[in-house]
Amino acid sequence: MTKIPLVIIVGPTAVGKTAFSIEVAKRISGEIISGDAIQVYRGMDVGSAKITPEETEGVPHHLIDILSPDESYSAAAFKNMAEDLIRDIHARGHIPMIVGGTGLYIQSVIYEYGFSDENPAETKKYEEQFEQLSPEERYTLLEQTDPLAAADIHPNNQQRVLRALVYYHVHGQSITQQSKSAELSERYDVTLVGLNMERSHLYDRINQRVDMMVDAGLIEEVERLKEAGYEDARSMTAIGYKEIISYLNGHLTLDEALSQLKQNSRRFAKRQLTWFRNQLSLTWYDTEHQTTEEIVNDVVRRMTEKEV
Repeated sequence: MTKIPLVIIVGPTAVGKTAFSIEVAKRISGEIISGDAIQVYRGMDVGSAKITPEETEGVPHHLIDILSPDESYSAAAFKNMAEDLIRDIHARGHIPMIVGGTGLYIQSVIYEYGFSDENPAETKKYEEQFEQLSPEERYTLLEQTDPLAAADIHPNNQQRVLRALVYYHVHGQSITQQSKSAELSERYDVTLVGLNMERSHLYDRINQRVDMMVDAGLIEEVERLKEAGYEDARSMTAIGYKEIISYLNGHLTLDEALSQLKQNSRRFAKRQLTWFRNQLSLTWYDTEHQTTEEIVNDVVRRMTEKEV
């Protein structure tokens, strides 16, 4: 069986995955599949750091702006859509690339995951049970019962927190271990790329990005979503949205909300790095001490050597 070449680019929030992936795609005739849990939602642009049409530089992007904020999205849904896209992109003579920071989504594609069938009544029972808890109580429970999943899920992303809790109680195992094979999928010739930089500099970039998001209209974006009736959608518990909702509802001052958003983003980046290091066999690149051209050249070299 001929394997499909597949490039995976991951890294913590604000490390520069978007710009780097564009350069790689231009070199290898790639098309990018978003491995992000929030960029699939229409209208959630600024808070998810969604790429703009101008920033794509003509590189096709997929799994962006395909759902309404009140629709559900999961690793299983991502896996199904991503695999269809990978085959289609390859059939058209291009190289599929998955770029993002949602580790479980990416892992579900490159490893042989099996998503177990669930009894809808049992699932609903646990959902109703855990929905009675506060967000803080839910996340604390997840840390206690499934610390591996908690390391990959931001406390504000209550959709994924709830899903991980339900999965654990229905199946008796971590959602990150859903029939996962120890080996990479035989269908793909995977080139794994991890981007990182010195921790204090990454945190500075995160803080600056939050300020830039506010300048770009983050508060106005959340106001529009709130007015459209999406305030209680699970997608709105994602980082960048929950904090601003608290401000708009008068629970926090703007300074408090932005301080909380920055802190939550920094903590999330730390958890992302821990998860990627423990769950994926990545080749890491330092975006501060290596130029984009140097990293792109090395990625292309690794791909070329596999073809020989």
